[in-house]
This record gives sequence, C-alpha cells and structure tokens, in this order.
Amino acid sequence: MDMKLEIVVLPVSDVDRAKNFYQSLGWREDADVTTGPDFRVVQLTPPGSACSVIFGIGVTSAVPGSADGPQLVVTDIEAARADLASRGAPVSDVFHDTGGVYHHAGATGRVPGPDPDRLSYCSWLSFTDPDGNTWFVQEVTTRQPGRVVTSGPVAYASAADLAEALRRAAAAHGRHEEQIGQADPNWPDWYAQYMADER
Repeated sequence: MDMKLEIVVLPVSDVDRAKNFYQSLGWREDADVTTGPDFRVVQLTPPGSACSVIFGIGVTSAVPGSADGPQLVVTDIEAARADLASRGAPVSDVFHDTGGVYHHAGATGRVPGPDPDRLSYCSWLSFTDPDGNTWFVQEVTTRQPGRVVTSGPVAYASAADLAEALRRAAAAHGRHEEQIGQADPNWPDWYAQYMADER
C-alpha cells in the first residue's frame, strides 16, 4: 500500500502573517477554513510539490517557530536562493557540509558555497519564516537509483508547470553534458526520464 507524505504542520503565532509570507514565496493557497474563534486551518503548497503545509489556530500544540528542518528540494540551489531573496525571504548563503552529504544541526559543519563537485544532494541553503521556523533547501539534480519509482502516467497541472519542468530538465541536461564532455544525441530520452523521475 502506498503511503504518501501529505501535510507538514507548522507552528505559528500569527496566521495571517504566516499566510502572507508563504504566499509571497509563490506557494498556492489550497484552503483557509475557520469554524469558530478557536479553530482555523490554512493549507499552502510549494510550487511543484505534492506535499502541503498547514498552520492555523487550534492545529498544533507545538511552540511557534519550533519547526527545525522541513526540507524542500530544487534542481538549482543558486537560482533558488536568488528567487527566495528576491521575494524577501531571510535566506542563508549557499553552503555544503564538511561531512559531504546531509547538513549538521544548526550551523555546525557548514562550508560556504555549493558542493565543489556539485554532487546531487550535497548543496544547501536555509531560510526562516516570521516565527523562526527553519527550512532547508537541498539541491537534487540526480536521484539515487531506486529512489523514485515511476509508475502510471506523468501529468502536469498546467502548461506553465510543464514549461517549468522543461526548463529544469534543460538546466540539468546542460550539467549532464558538461560531465560527459560532449553533446548528448539522446537528449529526448534523457529529458523524458528526468521529467518522469521528478514527478
């Protein structure tokens, strides 16, 4: 039986402030429901994500700002940083970890700049929301074998969603061609597999 991660709950102190912040990042509003003075739930989804976040009143007993480590993935960490900064997010510089893969807690082990070999999974940045919930963004350009199972049709929500997927594939394919040192005549197959794996 498939079990898919659907929701990450964020503890916030000011629902409208949090909603405005995440919408300013380009996250889609899926719901904003109030059933009384003691219950409100807001659901937002990052672009391209199948998982959403919720926050509100009466949604969690966690201390506002105590979420430390929800993670987003992107195919270009430097472009993601530029985008977040242009939207006003308090974003860190890009870093990689002394251990080579997953980052340590806090700022321990951070080395400035992306992974020197631009290995997939190894470059990071972080940002915080107005309550201090800390997000990490990881660059993933190639998935580990067996990490993604593509079964069933690959679908896109809109033409804009498909265009963005093609742009990501083109950027990743450019890096692939740099690594192999030549033009790849099978680029249509490469794009197709990359785009299917992303879904």
